[in-house]
Amino acid sequence: MSKRYCAIWFRHLTTDWITLRQPDLKSTPFIFVMPEHNRMMVAAASPPAQLQGVFAGMAAADAKAFVPGLKVFDNRPQLAAKLLKALGLWCIRYTPIVSIDHPDGLMLDISGCAHLWGGERAYLKEIVNRLRSKGYDARAAIADTIGTAWAVSRFGKLTPIIKSGDEVNALLSLPAASLRLEPAIIQRLQKLGLHKISSFINMPRSVLRRRFGDNLVLRLSQALGQEPEFIQPLQPVEPYEERLPCLEPIRTASGIEFAIHRLLEMLCKRLSEEGKGLRTAILKCYRVDGKIIQAEIGTNRPTCTIRHIFKLFELKIPQLEPALGIELFVLTAPKVEDADIVQEVLWAGNPGLEDTALAELLDRISGKVGSDTIHRYLPAEHYWPERSFKIASTVAEKSTINWRTNKPRPVQLLPRPEPVDVTAPIPDYPPMVFRYKNEVHHIKKADGPERIEREWWLDKGEHRDYYYVEDEQGRRYWLFRSGHYSDETSRWFIHGFFA
Repeated sequence: MSKRYCAIWFRHLTTDWITLRQPDLKSTPFIFVMPEHNRMMVAAASPPAQLQGVFAGMAAADAKAFVPGLKVFDNRPQLAAKLLKALGLWCIRYTPIVSIDHPDGLMLDISGCAHLWGGERAYLKEIVNRLRSKGYDARAAIADTIGTAWAVSRFGKLTPIIKSGDEVNALLSLPAASLRLEPAIIQRLQKLGLHKISSFINMPRSVLRRRFGDNLVLRLSQALGQEPEFIQPLQPVEPYEERLPCLEPIRTASGIEFAIHRLLEMLCKRLSEEGKGLRTAILKCYRVDGKIIQAEIGTNRPTCTIRHIFKLFELKIPQLEPALGIELFVLTAPKVEDADIVQEVLWAGNPGLEDTALAELLDRISGKVGSDTIHRYLPAEHYWPERSFKIASTVAEKSTINWRTNKPRPVQLLPRPEPVDVTAPIPDYPPMVFRYKNEVHHIKKADGPERIEREWWLDKGEHRDYYYVEDEQGRRYWLFRSGHYSDETSRWFIHGFFA
């Protein structure tokens, strides 16, 4: 399948923008001005001003002389770039590959997208009509090459859709400026009477290169598809992404469910064929009012089971507000891993963490209460308590070492030790009383000390002497003294709670 590109040209980008915010200016001639060589020059002119002979690049004083009562606004240098970015992000609903074409256009790679709207003609009409309904005077064209699409969108007089392989005929009647050339080259061509591309397209490339430089030959070759040309997308395209446009805006929960199911069928089929499974998936819903709403789900192990993934998204549907309707659904899987191969066994036993039903249950619970509420921990090769464990990335991740069982460890370890007040501590003994969060605890039983040295190759500081203590109510704690005993400098901390 050959590449197809759609070039969009905003004829009055910045003036359309201010007209949208001040509708009374729609029929009023006005200009944007900017300083240039100690003179104020016209940066952009509104359509009424252009009809009276004002154009970008002329002196602002001359423009005022031509049009009495001409309104003048200061130019905003970054306004056009911001508008193009916003419009480009909006156009992602029509194709995932959208690029900014400075100073007043967009370039879309629409390969494989137009059929979703019923063909290129309906596709182009949809885009242009939607942009014009938003208040922007837009023109667009479709062709096999970026250069031809750009040229036809700005200078074409006939059909804006160029058939594959018909670039030469589309370019013959266009002026030399349609090849995106520098002004100096265009002036040189005009002096020689080469006003249209048909005047020099059949000349030997060596002659064109010698008289007009390499850029003319390059631009001509790119427009004809003889030299490659690429665009830089506004957003990187996810390798696993499926899109579902809607003939009519979707407003109901049942419609959203149907769209999700269709997207999952397409995505999971690809994943299954490649032996992959998704770990995270994001559903983006493009609404008619221009807003994007989304829902994200995650799994504990790679999966491409439609039923399970759909149940996770089903929990998110009440959060999706369709408002006036959703016109496009996009499902992406930004995190994909090799799917786990389930080992069949001759005798049924306890599958433990290998049970896919357990992973699916955890996924559903996470979808209801939040992904940050359920964690699985594995031992790490550190003696320092804060570093002695790590969070498992999946429910099936294996540990390389075993948990330490020769010393007591609390079932709940505080994220960081918290200071406690103690009374009358004795060297190498736990305190008899300690105060924690304004509650006094009288210690009845204790065991220790267990000295844990700081890992000096990672950080510096004092060692810790840990004690396993129990108060008079039977509650057990993990206390430690930082550093060696001293009446003045000894500090005590609580670090965990035992069952």
